[in-house]
Amino acid sequence: MKNSAKKLNAIPTNIITGFLGAGKTSAILHLLKAKPADERWAVLVNEFGEIGVDGSLFQGQHSEQQQVYIREVAGGCMCCAAGLPMNIALSQLLTRARPHRLLIEPSGLGHPIEVLAALSTEYYREVLSVEKILTLVDARKLSDERYTGHTTFNQQIAIADVIVGNKQDLYQDQHKTQLAQYVKAKACSEVKIVLTEQGRLTTDLLQGGTTTTIDAAAHQHQQQPRDTLDESPLPACGYIKAENKGDDFGSIGWRFEPEKLFNRDRLLAFLNGLEVERMKAVFITEQGIYGYNLTSDALTEVELDDCMQSRVEIIASEFLPSWEQQLLACIEPAD
Repeated sequence: MKNSAKKLNAIPTNIITGFLGAGKTSAILHLLKAKPADERWAVLVNEFGEIGVDGSLFQGQHSEQQQVYIREVAGGCMCCAAGLPMNIALSQLLTRARPHRLLIEPSGLGHPIEVLAALSTEYYREVLSVEKILTLVDARKLSDERYTGHTTFNQQIAIADVIVGNKQDLYQDQHKTQLAQYVKAKACSEVKIVLTEQGRLTTDLLQGGTTTTIDAAAHQHQQQPRDTLDESPLPACGYIKAENKGDDFGSIGWRFEPEKLFNRDRLLAFLNGLEVERMKAVFITEQGIYGYNLTSDALTEVELDDCMQSRVEIIASEFLPSWEQQLLACIEPAD
């Protein structure tokens, strides 16, 4: 029997979650670097904003030739509308990749309990084997009520098998103590705490069954489906803007036709000037293709092998009308 005809069964699956800026994408990139060369891994990534960026960041550093397969669900929590966006994307990804391991990254504002519930349905219980659930936390945020008072943040802690205190190089002693106390109060008793920096995780953290159990029927998160602009045709101006609001945060993003070439120096000046909760982007510039990641700590830049379009997504409590004009001013004049 050909491999493509074999029934998918008990694929080891990990949920890697964490709030905004905790370092989920960096962690998954490190795990992919450590992937056994003879294994196929698949990544299902979800984004809060309408313009997906993470998929391009992953694909710009890991290709299907390296046996890494990526599928993205943009436009809010992927488990909404009875899990339809997630089910479609996951089915397509599993059919194409037939992976040895599946990593699922919910949005930082997604609903992790509902994602786990979707994986606990009768169909997925046969196809997938849910292993360790990893939650990344920046312990410095534990004094911020926007985090500790947020239902999603506390869900992420509650369902974890492993709590990863990321960015430990930026901690003071009280941050480690505060993390241990918060985990003791909010997490399950068997949870393991690991400290790291820059999302440096080892693959052994993925292995072993999860201790978290969810009643799938009791956790069906419902939200009306909406059209996402992530793959819509671009208008004549060559770019499209999309906004999304929910869970006390808002996102605004732009997607550009590949012919629009950005000036790297002007782009860096614009991105460094942003005072926002989060920003991710991939840009085609006159000096090459680059991915950008802005948190409260710093703006990072990484060179990418390729991307189909320039994309940027900003998460903030309020948007400035000047952002669009500043962004358009970074585009090189057409010849």
